[in-house]
Amino acid sequence: MRTDTPKTIHLKDYAPAPYAVTHVDMVVMLHPTQTRVETTLHIEVREAGKPLSLDGDEIEFISAHISGDEVHPVINETGFVLETPPLQAFTLSIVQICNPQANTALSGLYVSSGIFCTQMEAEGFRRFAYMQDRPDIMATYRVRVEAPKSLPVLLSNGNPLEAGDCGTERHFAVWDDPHPKPTYLFALVAGNLESVHDRFTTSDGRHVKLGIYVEPGKQDRCQWAMDCLKASMTWDEQRFSRAYDLDVFNIVAVSDFNMGAMENKGLNIFNDKYILARPDTATDTDYVNIERIIAHEYFHNWTGNRITCRDWFQLCLKEGLTVFRDQEFTSDLRSRAVKRIEDVKTLRARQFPEDQGPLAHPVRPSSYIEINNFYTPTVYEKGAEICRMLLTMIGREAFRKGMDLFFERHDGKAVRVEDFLTCMADASGRNLDHFAKWYEQAGTPVLTVATTFDQTAKEFTVHLQQDTPDTPGQTNKPPLHMPIALALIASSGKDLPLVIKENVSNQNGVLEIKGASETFTFQNVSERPVLSINRGFSAPIVLKSEATESDLLFQAAHDSDSFNRWEATQTCARRLMMTAYHQTSTSPIAFAEALRKTLQNPELDNAFKALSLQLPSEAELAAAINVNVDADQLHNSRTSFLKAVSGELVDDLQSLIDQTTDKHDYIPDVESTARRSLHLAALSMLARHDAMAAATQAEKLFGSAKNMTLEAGAIAAILSVEDTRVDEMLSRFYARHSDDH
Repeated sequence: MRTDTPKTIHLKDYAPAPYAVTHVDMVVMLHPTQTRVETTLHIEVREAGKPLSLDGDEIEFISAHISGDEVHPVINETGFVLETPPLQAFTLSIVQICNPQANTALSGLYVSSGIFCTQMEAEGFRRFAYMQDRPDIMATYRVRVEAPKSLPVLLSNGNPLEAGDCGTERHFAVWDDPHPKPTYLFALVAGNLESVHDRFTTSDGRHVKLGIYVEPGKQDRCQWAMDCLKASMTWDEQRFSRAYDLDVFNIVAVSDFNMGAMENKGLNIFNDKYILARPDTATDTDYVNIERIIAHEYFHNWTGNRITCRDWFQLCLKEGLTVFRDQEFTSDLRSRAVKRIEDVKTLRARQFPEDQGPLAHPVRPSSYIEINNFYTPTVYEKGAEICRMLLTMIGREAFRKGMDLFFERHDGKAVRVEDFLTCMADASGRNLDHFAKWYEQAGTPVLTVATTFDQTAKEFTVHLQQDTPDTPGQTNKPPLHMPIALALIASSGKDLPLVIKENVSNQNGVLEIKGASETFTFQNVSERPVLSINRGFSAPIVLKSEATESDLLFQAAHDSDSFNRWEATQTCARRLMMTAYHQTSTSPIAFAEALRKTLQNPELDNAFKALSLQLPSEAELAAAINVNVDADQLHNSRTSFLKAVSGELVDDLQSLIDQTTDKHDYIPDVESTARRSLHLAALSMLARHDAMAAATQAEKLFGSAKNMTLEAGAIAAILSVEDTRVDEMLSRFYARHSDDH
């Protein structure tokens, strides 16, 4: 057992390795407790005369040879050290043994439920074999896997070369991956698995065999995942001209995989929660999550695999960029407005609290002790927001050119954030040095907005002041470079033309803020407009606005930006609920009328309308109160407000329920998913006004439901109103599904 103090790793201390493994020939002889791994490492000498160090953890060393001659390395608790390696390129062969069955950390090679599986990110390979276990060492691999015939499926990265018997009880398979990859992308799976298969022809004419491998009896739940994989491959070709580059693409989905999903080159491994779907066991949310996560892991093939991280401090580059890409994928396939709202809700729920707490850290931290603690909402979600801000600032065309440059310059390389930003700067002709501070500075900026209107001069002035609160290790922070999208809305509900005094750059209604305090004056404004600011959540900030209740209600009814329309609805509802909580009289009539305009607007999609009916939760309100929360009072005031709003909208809600009744077989497409979402949201809101009528409709829906979305949704719609029928519905639900984990 190690007793030493954990070592802090610093970005500033990065140094290239004096040796690099460029190719690996490997033989893996699987055994539950004594897996023998024979590796032949082709090593390039970059800085002769230095010791060669290979990482290793809980591995039994057997032997090592260079050109047939045995060598005797120093084996210690961190790995393998060869004090005097050859001065020129050489081949090092190592035999080692690992114990998959004892590997309860599920990092490296482990065996669970009879299936051998790997998880190498971030530093799992060293628990499997001695190797330079760092992302900037990229090698090609040829792997021979040998196993008992009771494990009929043998998979690894790359293309299959051959397979056959190697004895009466054992067989083998050989896999070759021609694309250099770091150790964290190595994968191996062996087990008794069933599979489904399909084909995909890439834009450059490659015929790719697709396979999804699952535990026996689950293959009937794989079709949606296969459809999502093909949709992801098509989208990446169309949006970024990225065609797949191997002859096969395999996915393995098992119950015991603790990372959710992993993008290993050509062999993605998933927890089966994110692969398996059938209408009677998966909800619309499950279907959308499967679509999103399969896309995310597939998109890593280029942003993460073909181009990877120089070091783990660059994790935000591969993950933030790929999260952004999967967000765009869902936005293109489904409702862009709803996707943006859902992503911002996630950011606010997970990343903003991290930015405001004791664990606040930059998107690219400068140090770490334990790499596995690096996988945070700041790295992923805020990293994606930085990519989105870049797109907003330089425009879609320049962003695409920047991505093309990134792929052209860095394919097959391990890179830094600076390399990505340089490509964007070169493609757009913009200096992004100031913008790069987003990667270095922790905390959520606060943007305070004030306005003045000069009726005589017909000028409307917007004053903006930004400040980022202190976080651990960072104080007195300089201002950031951020895009702020805005519009001025006239009393007609239409956006006014933006004419800015002194010809300040204004790209499609987007102002670029760089200083701590900036002022913009808009001309030819004949009446005081309503300011719609940070449209589309163009920058990940906290907005402090002087908007009145009247302004918010106007935006909720008229704002042409879907995000700000939803934001105004939520903010106004939150204020009214808080007013009720503080026992001050309030009327919901004006709010209900603004919400009605959304529900009746034919230009807004059903998914957006459903989100608009989901008003702030008790948890959100409690967070706003922060201290001394009277839980009963909060519950009662919110319930009373929802009941009053529902009473004003009862006819609209019933009409929506009638219009969105599901009369067809289950299809997880965009239109059907949105229709079901609105149906259930309207039913839940109606239950606030007339619990008995809603419960009767929910009970009928539950009885006739042919899919999990409506079945579970019917129960959820009346859980909050405590109708006695819900207990009987829950019992029936349990009886239907208790045999399916």
